Amino acid sequence: MQYFRDVKAEVAKVNWPTKAEVTGATVLVIVLSLAVSLYVFACDQGLQAVIGLFLRVR
Repeated sequence: MQYFRDVKAEVAKVNWPTKAEVTGATVLVIVLSLAVSLYVFACDQGLQAVIGLFLRVR
């Protein structure tokens, strides 16, 4: 039982984020994920075009 009292005491000490902080972090993660996915897509398309040029030249 002491363990659960200690856990409760430690959880009470935690500085939980506010709703605004969680929302801001979530928006940031979504925006950065979209930016990285667009970058990877652009690199993929560019490399595909370059490799396509080399494979067509014979």
